[in-house]
Amino acid sequence: MKQKEIHPALQPYLEGQAILIDKPVHWTSFDVVRKIRNLTRIVKVGHAGTLDPLATGLLIVCTGKFTKQINEYMGMEKEYTGTFTLGATTPTYDLESEPVNFCNTDHLTESQIQAATQEFTGLIMQVPPIHSAIKQEGKPVYLAARKGIDVVLEPRPVTIHAFEIEKIEMPVVYFRVVCSTGTYIRSLAHDFGKALGVGAYMSSLRRTRIGHFQVSDAESMESFETKIELLKA
Repeated sequence: MKQKEIHPALQPYLEGQAILIDKPVHWTSFDVVRKIRNLTRIVKVGHAGTLDPLATGLLIVCTGKFTKQINEYMGMEKEYTGTFTLGATTPTYDLESEPVNFCNTDHLTESQIQAATQEFTGLIMQVPPIHSAIKQEGKPVYLAARKGIDVVLEPRPVTIHAFEIEKIEMPVVYFRVVCSTGTYIRSLAHDFGKALGVGAYMSSLRRTRIGHFQVSDAESMESFETKIELLKA
């Protein structure tokens, strides 16, 4: 697609910018890219690392020449906070699907829950969710999973630098995770629940940091839209 002429005030975005967005819940990462593309009329726009629709938090969106740095941003360490709900599982490992396999959690102690984090700290092997955008034979595996087709994914090495349980309000546990790129927090929730013998799913997720970029420095989609409209005025 050929780049059309844009408003002179938006020239810096055409030349290249890294925009920090606090992604709203229910938006896909590409929804954010599409919105920024429509607002600025810039063709070359991309994001540096997908956030699931139900997740919120830091999304780096690159324009112009900065799209060349997307892989560099994607490779940076990530930090997340959120909640796991114990005592059930879901097919998608989060609330995109309904909880099933309910299990009593009354016997679990805080020390057991805290101790289970040690199993998932450091270099670990992790199987990604079958409801993910990982491709097999050129197609995202979630398409096959939604049709009930068996999907087999191989474990992958990821590094969990920190896994902390910050608060427990049974059956919900509040966590903070610092991890390498390629880590699926949904899979961590599923495996954590399995280790405790009661099952678990990710009930909320927020990305708070990518490398040295902080979500506290990000802007909402509303504030970004307002800024662009003022520049064009």
